[in-house]
Amino acid sequence: MLSYVVKRLLVTLAVVAVISVVAFSLVHLAGDPAVAMAGENASQQDVDSIRKVYGFDRPLTEQYVTWVGRVLHGDFGRSYYLRTPVQPVLAEYAPVTVRLGLMALAFTLLLSIPLGVLAALRPNTLIDRISLWLAVAGQALPSFVFAMLLIFVFAVTLRWLPVSGGSTWLHFVLPAVALGYNAAPAIMRLTRSGMIETLQSDHVRTARAYGLSRWRVVLRHALRHAIIPVVSLAAVQLGYMLGGSIVIETVFSLKGLGYLAWQSIQRSDIEVVQAILLVVAVVYALLTLLADLLNAVLDPRIRIS
Repeated sequence: MLSYVVKRLLVTLAVVAVISVVAFSLVHLAGDPAVAMAGENASQQDVDSIRKVYGFDRPLTEQYVTWVGRVLHGDFGRSYYLRTPVQPVLAEYAPVTVRLGLMALAFTLLLSIPLGVLAALRPNTLIDRISLWLAVAGQALPSFVFAMLLIFVFAVTLRWLPVSGGSTWLHFVLPAVALGYNAAPAIMRLTRSGMIETLQSDHVRTARAYGLSRWRVVLRHALRHAIIPVVSLAAVQLGYMLGGSIVIETVFSLKGLGYLAWQSIQRSDIEVVQAILLVVAVVYALLTLLADLLNAVLDPRIRIS
């Protein structure tokens, strides 16, 4: 197990190194950051002054090494627009995105796993067709359109839930449903296919032959093996939710990292954009590592191989 953990950590470190290069390069590939920060009506003298102050006049490799060195010491730079260090800004906006992502993932798992299990137990029946319809609708319906429908039904018509802001947990219900519903179809289909395959395996037949109850066989023996690929997919989906919530946060006026990224891009706030790209990508890589380790615990064959 230790060798498996070390290998996965080395792979994750390599991925993080590549991510840092990409996060640094994307901002510079979009154009001259000094020109973007100075604005359209800025003089050449202003542009040159910004280029010198922020070190954009140095070679890119030197800028990258300096930036990585600062990041390793917890320094993400200073926001050009807000005139404050980036770290407090991220600390202010990140909890909203984390809370939204966790609630969205919880909704996704609570919806998709039971439906996937029921569809596998009753293939080609009404519950299986309903699950298939929900999966197709979830993939075909854009998240912002579904968000608008939720707002119209539950906030405008029924007045059950608030439509904007994030002061209470009720403000996160509609955004979590809108964000999580789009991820549910993949987990639902994977759970269904995994359960159908596992229910036909030898160890499940043996458990049935010993006279164990049906639900004990399903939950303890079949679902435990069928859930292994779902763990990896759930971690990937959580990373997607944390990094791709910009539309949902904008629709529901939630001040999270997605909303901050959208504002920072409009303001050409280079330091904040780089920090968000790096933090979200690193969290995504760490979630993938965590999923691999959990799979190794659930299935010893993974770490042995």
